[in-house]
Amino acid sequence: MLFSQFDLSDSILRAIAEYGYTTPTPIQAKTIPAVLKGGDLLAAAQTGTGKTAGFTLPILQRLINNKPAANKREIRALILTPTRELAAQVHSSVQTYGKFTDLKSAVIFGGVGANPQIKAIQNGLDILVATPGRLLDLMQQKFISLTSIEILVLDEADRMLDMGFLRDIKKILMALPKNRQNLLFSATFSSEIKALADTLLNSPAFIEAEKNRGNSANEAITQLIHPVNRNEKRALLTHLIKENHWEQVLVFTRTKHGANKLATQLGTDGISCMAIHGNKSQSARTKALADFKSGKITTLVATDIAARGIDIDQLPHVVNFDLPNIPEDYIHRIGRTGRAGSNGIAISLVCIDEHAMLKEIEKLIKQEIPKEVIAGFEPDPNAVAQPIQLRSNQLQKINQNPKKKILQSKTPSSHVNHPHRNGASRFSLSKKPPQSGLK
Repeated sequence: MLFSQFDLSDSILRAIAEYGYTTPTPIQAKTIPAVLKGGDLLAAAQTGTGKTAGFTLPILQRLINNKPAANKREIRALILTPTRELAAQVHSSVQTYGKFTDLKSAVIFGGVGANPQIKAIQNGLDILVATPGRLLDLMQQKFISLTSIEILVLDEADRMLDMGFLRDIKKILMALPKNRQNLLFSATFSSEIKALADTLLNSPAFIEAEKNRGNSANEAITQLIHPVNRNEKRALLTHLIKENHWEQVLVFTRTKHGANKLATQLGTDGISCMAIHGNKSQSARTKALADFKSGKITTLVATDIAARGIDIDQLPHVVNFDLPNIPEDYIHRIGRTGRAGSNGIAISLVCIDEHAMLKEIEKLIKQEIPKEVIAGFEPDPNAVAQPIQLRSNQLQKINQNPKKKILQSKTPSSHVNHPHRNGASRFSLSKKPPQSGLK
């Protein structure tokens, strides 16, 4: 199938062709015609499968087809995302594919001044990409009206629930007209997502590009476990980067403090590295991402919130320095590689403290991940597991969503501080994309 076979306008097809694509990905081949029909949609797809274009392209077309008679522009499509970096990424796609149309769009999120965002809204918009918090702020200040919304998209819906946005989403839904098209996209498909879909969607079409409702790892990613002692992880990571001559590697940690510490340690080892997480300023995050993209640094250390927002075409290596407490986050982390048809390698450095986490991850993805011990870094067979301390926001997540499985070490001893416990934030980078499919 070709993009030209869809009922898309010449202006949209021109933008797609300029971007260098002709063939849709499997999720795009299913979602584009479904959204064009105008009904509600529930779509589950692995990260990196091109789901953003899967809803952006048909939304642009529907707005072109249903152009209002009045000259005044009003917001007709609202796309909600959980984080500002993902919002910026989605808006970039809207701009890319809509560049030859007369549709106008803007993105709003917190952490930056609101005045430029307010000005863009006042100038008139067709499409608004937003995070829930900033959207509610501007709604309460009467800068935004959602009474003309025709299409609502919840992107990364599972992450929004994990981050406690359900109440905000409900407030936003109350401000929308009842007669609208609802699209819910999620990288994983949990019982919580089903419950949200039941209340939001009206007889939706269900689409999935993979076999097990999104809870599987991308087959283009080679997964590998390196067993190692907890206090030798940093030395093993340095060894892998240097011995294998890795030129671009994204490393995930469990805490912000751990990310900073690991980045400093890698720098001491002679590896160009920066850390990126929620406590970093917007300018610091932007610089770190730009330097990583350009090759000024070889290693970027990130925490979990970054797992879905970092978007780098053909990223070759992802390393889990610490396994995530939530099994689904493993899928989102390693999904930063093997995107849009390219291959990737995901390596996890696993100490004895994380064996229970590893079992839950393998249970989720329904496969045993191959293990390989690196010579010189053999784990101590007599080592005793120690408990892993949760971040405060993870404990908060348990209280907000007690059904969500968050793993801890089962060792019945007091919590200890561990030098390798780390966390994240989400971000978007762009390189010239491979030719196998739109994002």
